[in-house]
Amino acid sequence: MRKTYTKEQGGLALPVMLIILLVMLISSIYLLKSSNSTTLTASNLAYDSAQSRAVDAGLHAGFKWLSQTAAGSNKALLNEDSPQNGYLATLDTTQTARSDAFWNGKKTVVHEGQSIEYVVHRLCLLTGAFDAGGNACVQTADANAGGAHIGVGDSLASDSPQFAETPKVHYVVTARLSGARGGNVVNQLVVLIGG
Repeated sequence: MRKTYTKEQGGLALPVMLIILLVMLISSIYLLKSSNSTTLTASNLAYDSAQSRAVDAGLHAGFKWLSQTAAGSNKALLNEDSPQNGYLATLDTTQTARSDAFWNGKKTVVHEGQSIEYVVHRLCLLTGAFDAGGNACVQTADANAGGAHIGVGDSLASDSPQFAETPKVHYVVTARLSGARGGNVVNQLVVLIGG
């Protein structure tokens, strides 16, 4: 059986196909843009992770100096500033890692061709011994394991904690890196050293 087409039916397939092609074109542009965004996001995350690992080299350098200085007879050096080593015996709590004054006395190390700055702050109000009169330092004391010495004014209650005689002074090592793409990474490490 033969079909006949009227004048109004002629050419209807062409506009429909053009609309379908337009929808397919817009969909493919969206998919391309979406896959590019995913690739860029993954690239940025990998870059940030690599920068953060690089900054850790500054943390390790600061920690190494701090632990070597605290060992043995060098511990008294931690009572005064040592800018040549990136060490400050005080921390101005009005400054943050974004402040220029926070980085006074910084030391720069090079790791895999990148310059990393670090500074070590002792969390004390004043220079000098941590237990000197007028000085206030952030300190932690470990609990004694076993036969605790009970001093004058200590509680004899069974539920009161008994602490070791020598407290640990807190230090914070801060390292930063200004990345090639304009990204800045700042990492911090808190260290406790017996007083």
